[in-house]
Amino acid sequence: MGYNQANITITTDRLILRLFQKADAEVVAKLCNNYNIYKSTLSLPYPYKIEDALTWIEYHYDNFIEDRSYEFAVTDKETNEIYGGIALSNNKQFNQGELAYFIGEPYWGKGYATEAAQAMVQFAFEEKKLHKVFARYFATNPASGKVMEKIGMVREGVLKEHIVKDGKYEDLVHYGIINSLQHN
Repeated sequence: MGYNQANITITTDRLILRLFQKADAEVVAKLCNNYNIYKSTLSLPYPYKIEDALTWIEYHYDNFIEDRSYEFAVTDKETNEIYGGIALSNNKQFNQGELAYFIGEPYWGKGYATEAAQAMVQFAFEEKKLHKVFARYFATNPASGKVMEKIGMVREGVLKEHIVKDGKYEDLVHYGIINSLQHN
């Protein structure tokens, strides 16, 4: 993983993670206006419109500069095509962050989520010096759990019927990873 502080980018073998721009709103709306993504996310609206994307993107730069959260577009290193998004919150009180991601359905199964998530965990530990990164997924979306396992996260438990999605109670599966670079 290569983090470029000046450009606010993270580079991996195949990807560049960068801040979203207003010009990305149309692509974001196209990727997110998909029931298969909506059903596995906690707060994504559906249908998803360009206005939703613009509202979401509007605060990304300030969030990044003020160390509240780091929201990046997951893009192809060669073509700049947007595959999805990945975000890491920063809870300063507990020195931890929550990882969340989505990949557009046309790009599923190619390892982009895993590659981006690995880079974000590295960024969290090496650059932001967080103690822990955690992530949660709906039990009905096991593919997301596979990503968490591949990047070294450990299953910590299941929150039974913890949230309601479309009038139905859903289990949330909780994964986490501790920063092994830190010495307590």
